[in-house]
Amino acid sequence: MRAALWFMALFGIAVASALFAGNNPGTITLYWAPYRVDLSLNLFLLALGAIFVTLHFALRALSALLRIPQQARSWRLLQKERAIQSALLESLSHLVSGRFVRARKSAELVVSLEESVQGSGEQLAYAGRLRVLSHLLAAESAHALQDRTVRDAHFQQALEQTTSRNAQDIRDGVQLRAARWAFDDRDAGAAMEWLDQLPQGAARRTLALRLRFKVARLGRRSLVALETARLLTKHRAFSEVAGKSIARGLAIELLRAAHDPVQITRAWEALEVAEQQMPEVAMEAAERLLAQGGDVVLSRLWLLPVWERMVQVPDALALAQRVRLVRVLERGFGQPGGAADAAWLTRIESAQMGNPRDAVLQYLAGVVCMRLSLWGKAQQLLKQSLTLLQDAELKRDAWRALAELAEQRQDTQAATEAYREALREAGKT
Repeated sequence: MRAALWFMALFGIAVASALFAGNNPGTITLYWAPYRVDLSLNLFLLALGAIFVTLHFALRALSALLRIPQQARSWRLLQKERAIQSALLESLSHLVSGRFVRARKSAELVVSLEESVQGSGEQLAYAGRLRVLSHLLAAESAHALQDRTVRDAHFQQALEQTTSRNAQDIRDGVQLRAARWAFDDRDAGAAMEWLDQLPQGAARRTLALRLRFKVARLGRRSLVALETARLLTKHRAFSEVAGKSIARGLAIELLRAAHDPVQITRAWEALEVAEQQMPEVAMEAAERLLAQGGDVVLSRLWLLPVWERMVQVPDALALAQRVRLVRVLERGFGQPGGAADAAWLTRIESAQMGNPRDAVLQYLAGVVCMRLSLWGKAQQLLKQSLTLLQDAELKRDAWRALAELAEQRQDTQAATEAYREALREAGKT
């Protein structure tokens, strides 16, 4: 359809031109003293068109002739740019395939080609980022070859190039690679310094947080690792289950690193509420506090959420956790000034009466009665717990407590028998 329209337009133009030229009696007279030249209007128009076309092509030819040096420079620049791109791709492909020597040579070739382009007076729009990436690839290859001298040299050049206007956006990547290399060298201090230099936005990226977590673990900085693990869990880099498990382990590690009641209290206060309510964390904190001669009342306050959870949901804690909880409470009750107060007596009695088949609670109630010099009730509860206790250590301690009660009554035969049973249970552990 378009071709038909073009043909119709051409035919129309031809008909109009023929009508105009065939019936045009006009003439053009040119005076050039002492000459006079008469031309028909049609001939004058044709001559004018021919002159215009001739001048147009002549000017185009002259322009093309004058552009030859510029085109030659553009062609040479294009060839160098293609060589740069080819060398850069070769460096990347060699690096990912494990050919580190070739990767470094290709990256160094990119640097030399870019320098030759700059030396010729030309400037690539992405020259700054190209130099940074080339030095970074060379440094990464040298790091894989454990050539720290070459790696540091290329890294310094890459870091210097990031100060240019068109390469500032890649500075975060250079610092992250430096932190990664320091981590690989097992230098936690240097790696953390590089991570601390990152801007706030870059420092909260998942990649940076993962690296910070690993560096903190390497440097045994449990609090930093715990804070980072919380952020990674929030960003869904860790699943909820994995995040809780990691937080629990780091919280316990943080508590174990404390060596006096003040440090233990500070470590406890640094934990979040959800972490404080984890049974293992609360029991570890209470054990550490009691071992360092801390406040018994405070240790019980830390254990209270775990105790309430055990009482309300009997299956919430495993047997080992319930035994450990009773152990910690028993240890607190046995310390000077650590006798159970009215509130804890009520809690223990209510729990034992609410679940009379729970041997662990019976044992704890018997121990508390023994501490309060309620010998008869203590003996009754301890004997009842022996038939149901599954933990060998608790059985041993229950027999030992019965032996002490027998000695209190001056019943030598019962005390001897109880000690014999305690030794038998001790042999099972």
